[in-house]
Amino acid sequence: MNRPFFAGERVTGLQHKYPQTVLFFPSEGQTCHSYCTFCFRWPQFVRDRNLRIAMSDQDVLTGYLRSHPEVSDLLITGGDAFTMKARRLRLFLEPLIEPGLRHVTTIRFGTKALSFWPYRFLTDPDANELIEVLEWLTSHGKHVAVMAHYNHWRELSTDIAEAAIYRLRQTGAEIRSQGPLLRGINDDPLVWSALWQRQVQLGIVPYYMFVPRDTGPKYYFDVSLARAWSIYADAARRVSGLGRTVRGPSMSTGPGKIEITGIATINGSRVFVLRFLQSRDPDWSFRPFFAEYEDAATWLDDLKPAFGEPEFFFASQYQAMLDAEHDRPTPHPALAID
Repeated sequence: MNRPFFAGERVTGLQHKYPQTVLFFPSEGQTCHSYCTFCFRWPQFVRDRNLRIAMSDQDVLTGYLRSHPEVSDLLITGGDAFTMKARRLRLFLEPLIEPGLRHVTTIRFGTKALSFWPYRFLTDPDANELIEVLEWLTSHGKHVAVMAHYNHWRELSTDIAEAAIYRLRQTGAEIRSQGPLLRGINDDPLVWSALWQRQVQLGIVPYYMFVPRDTGPKYYFDVSLARAWSIYADAARRVSGLGRTVRGPSMSTGPGKIEITGIATINGSRVFVLRFLQSRDPDWSFRPFFAEYEDAATWLDDLKPAFGEPEFFFASQYQAMLDAEHDRPTPHPALAID
């Protein structure tokens, strides 16, 4: 549903789920320094080309962005954006400073490199060139945001990790952190509070705590939504306001990003209090809604509307979107992966 149309054809290397943000999957960036078994992007790493999302056509990217002035943010993702060679990355970025693309004010890079391979920013053969690319973007007025994936404070405990963070920040880029809540790895409020405290100390902005998506070995890493909320709230109470920028626990569902904002008792009924942080219909965002409390629930699909409502307020409209999707054409081979 996220793959947009351009020049009358479906494009497979872009996703446009929310009005302001476009995701770009460059073909050269669809690998990673490690393959996590809980990663929801597993189709990027398997041999089935029909599942993989990737593109190397710069003209399609820039043409699509020019035709969508509502887009302010471009997220280069994968895989890992920083597995690309710096010279290839720059080729995709150079057109973004042209007058027709000034509405794209923020460039985001999704990466795990700061913990898996911090040498990428320090001693790799093109590390200096990569740093220059980021400096070049910021010098042209672009807001550069490195979306760093962290699961545990130990990923910040080495000198090389600290040096990579420092060098990235010297480019003018902002580093924001996000990570999933994983049973047996970080399902402890002390782990999260230590992570957020250390990130703030190093100049990283805590951004998201995610509930793992319902893909991969989901049941191995499952943490109930009730426990996820308890871990988040306990951890947030232990940090200062600068660490409370993190949003969560958040589920990236089909209708949008849904945040658990609390567990409450209303008119004698125990309920989850929920809201969209981002949604397919912008009018859904930040509107509170309620689900019956279910101790074993781990995903939106496990929840039922509270107070006897037949469905969640967005359900009918979202179903209409799903139905419309079935009538759309398949991607054109020329705009698919190369």
